[in-house]
This record gives sequence, structure tokens and C-alpha cells, in this order.
Amino acid sequence: MRSNNIVASSSKKVLFLLLCIISFNKDIFSQNNQSNLEFNSTRLRGVIIAESTVGTLAMIGLHYLWYKKFPHSRFHLFNDNNEWLNMDKAGHATTAYNICAFQYNTMQWCGLNNNRSNWIAGLTALGFQTIIEIFDGFSQKWGFSKGDMLANIAGTGLFMVQQFAWKDQRMQLKFSFHRTVFPKYNPGELGENKWQRWLKDYNGQTYWLSVNPSSFMNKKTDFPKWLNLVAGYGAGGMTGAVFNPATIGNKILPEFTREHKYFFSFDADIYRLFNKASSPLLFLPALNIMKLPSPAFEFKRNTKMKFYSYYF
Repeated sequence: MRSNNIVASSSKKVLFLLLCIISFNKDIFSQNNQSNLEFNSTRLRGVIIAESTVGTLAMIGLHYLWYKKFPHSRFHLFNDNNEWLNMDKAGHATTAYNICAFQYNTMQWCGLNNNRSNWIAGLTALGFQTIIEIFDGFSQKWGFSKGDMLANIAGTGLFMVQQFAWKDQRMQLKFSFHRTVFPKYNPGELGENKWQRWLKDYNGQTYWLSVNPSSFMNKKTDFPKWLNLVAGYGAGGMTGAVFNPATIGNKILPEFTREHKYFFSFDADIYRLFNKASSPLLFLPALNIMKLPSPAFEFKRNTKMKFYSYYF
């Protein structure tokens, strides 16, 4: 019962915070300074209702499908900075960044100006991610992670600082995934099916910092405006969080070398491929989360550079 109250209370706090931000100043109803859209109260009310409903259902669903399976405890901290070669931290930053991008575009669609859209996007991302950390803090298996929160703040900050400084996202955080052999050795940790493995198999995940060179150049440059250069981070050889277990149950596991991986590749900026004035801005962030499959160079310690003609 206590966990249910936490879910309901946290969801109400996020909704109340969003309503306070929206009603804080009449300037929030001014014309968007980045587009020709004017403030649309009907859209905004619809967004508030939809997001509040989906957010509440998501929190309740997360509790029943995930946290209810594990014993609860008093709120406590947990240091997981030595787990999964910090792939989970890259995931937190990327998730926070893309929640910002989606919420910002949603607010722009409602006709809010750049600054208001940016603040609401940042607070929404941090609010959602903080609720997850609070859930972890009351779970005996995990705890509130300062490292995770710093990653959440970093991802949110990357979006907000660029939007305030340039009113543009010249650097984006993206994600890609490919299947690996490791989940079969420890499916409880790395996922028992293909859907779980997208979230839990850090061996197959890669996180990318996608930079648009043309946005830093003169407007008359011939450099393709849609072409991005990307630096990626991944890891491999992991069957456990901190170390690889020798056995699971009565099953002896092979030995794997846990290793960091670094990549250089190419990407396309979905925002610059489409005309914003005639495109469904609301859905562009969803498309832009994934790095496009493309040639890539892989760098690992004490290993020669490896070239992929196609990497995802």
C-alpha cells in the first residue's frame, strides 16, 4: 500500500508542477518565436490530460510489473557507479535528453515560446527520471543512485543549454542496438526475450553523441546540412553487473573479457532532412532517437581498429 501511495503522490506532484509552470506568467501564451504557430489552449489542455493519464498509468504499471516483485525497504542510497561499465549511465543521459526533445516539440506544437517550452521539457524529463530513482530508493534490491541522477541531469542539461544558447540542437544523444550471445548465459540479468534484451543487454547497446558540423559553419557552406558525425560508446563481454559470474545455478559460464568500445560513424539529422514548417514536429524526436545504420570504425584497447560496413 505504501508503494501505491508513493506512485500516486509522485504523479500528482509532477502534474501540479507542470500546471504551475504553465500558469506562472501570461507570456507563456505568447506566439512561439521559432515557428508560425500561435498558442492553442485546446491542444495544451489535451496534452496535459494525455500526459498526466499516460504518466500515471506508466508509474502504476511499472510498480505492478517490476517493483512489486521485489521486497521494499526504507528509502536509501545505492552506489552503482562500478556496474555494467557505466553503460547504464549513458542510457540515463540519453533517455533524459530524448524526453526533453519530445516534450519540447510537444510544447512548441501547442504554441509556447522557446524558453517556456525548454523549461517545461527539462522539468518533465527530470521529474520522470527522478520518480524512477525514488522507486529504486524504496526497493531493497536497488537504491537511489546519485550516479544515475547526475546522468539524468547531464542529458537534460545538454538539451536545455543548446536550446537557450542556439535555439537549436547541434549535438544530440542517440541509441542503437544489436543482438549478442550474452543473454543466453544470464537471461535473468540480460533479458529472457528480444524485448527485454533491448533494455537489459548492455552488450548490444551503443550510445552516440551525434554532432551536426554544418550548424557550426557559415550558412553558405556546401557541407550537407543533414549529415552528422557521431562518436559512440559501447561495451561487451558482460554477463554480470560488476563482474562475470563463474556459474549460475549448476551451469558453468564461459570466461569473457569485459571491455569498453568506442566508435566513429556517420548519421543523418532527421530534423534537417524534413521541412519543419510542413512536417509533424511531434513525431520527429521519436524518429531521431535511433542512430541510422551506417559504416563505423570501432576502437578497443590493445586491439586494432575494426571497420564495419554496416553498424547498428
